[in-house]
Amino acid sequence: MKERVIWGAVALVIFIPFLLLGGLPFQFFVGVLAMVGVSELLKMAHLEIFSFEGVLAMIGAFALTVPLDSYLSFLPVDASFSVFGIIAFLILAGTVLNIDHYSFEDAAFPIASSLYVGIGFQNLINARVSGLDKVLLALFIVWATDIGAYMIGRQFGKRKLLPKVSPNKTIEGSIGGIISAIVVGFFFMLFDSSVYAPHSFFIMLILIALFSVFGQFGDLVESAIKRHFGVKDSGKLIPGHGGILDRFDSMIFVFPIMHFFGLF
Repeated sequence: MKERVIWGAVALVIFIPFLLLGGLPFQFFVGVLAMVGVSELLKMAHLEIFSFEGVLAMIGAFALTVPLDSYLSFLPVDASFSVFGIIAFLILAGTVLNIDHYSFEDAAFPIASSLYVGIGFQNLINARVSGLDKVLLALFIVWATDIGAYMIGRQFGKRKLLPKVSPNKTIEGSIGGIISAIVVGFFFMLFDSSVYAPHSFFIMLILIALFSVFGQFGDLVESAIKRHFGVKDSGKLIPGHGGILDRFDSMIFVFPIMHFFGLF
């Protein structure tokens, strides 16, 4: 626990200044995080990071994350998706160039990894462009869900949620996480009434419950991936915490659903 607290604080000291600064420094920083996240997935699957498809997958995640058209005016508005599509085609081209040893299934994993990570981090950047309060709301929802689920689950948890995926999570803990997120979101919105536009206060409380559920699914999805590959953590970048995906798995799910409901 001491190691987790110390290195968690170090990670925040690095992340928060970029978040507050915003703009190109934050977007480039998040793009690099996306590349690291993809590299963690490749390592879990025992794929070479600096292989043809590995490098392209990491570049694809970066391209999908950073709004390229904001900096390269000659590119179309949907430049990030267009570049990602081209990179996906290049990875698929490997099935032709190396037909005997590289199949469609082999190409699908790096493409899917790049898309999975890139979409989540892209919406983190979109939220920051919209306003710092949008990012903070998402962070508080995720943190409240995690802390509430842990504390309530540890105290009252009896019924397992999905034991084959994450044996320590309970239904009681999951409900406790949702309630905690609603309570934290309630006070956050009292402090900043603009954060829930264009929705009403009551509708936003319902949405916060939904965001909490999605955050928990994000955590469970990464748990399922790690269990499939037989690893405890996605990486070792942050001692006591694991890798980038271990820290951002819930947020990868929360930010896109917030965008879907028009919060940014």
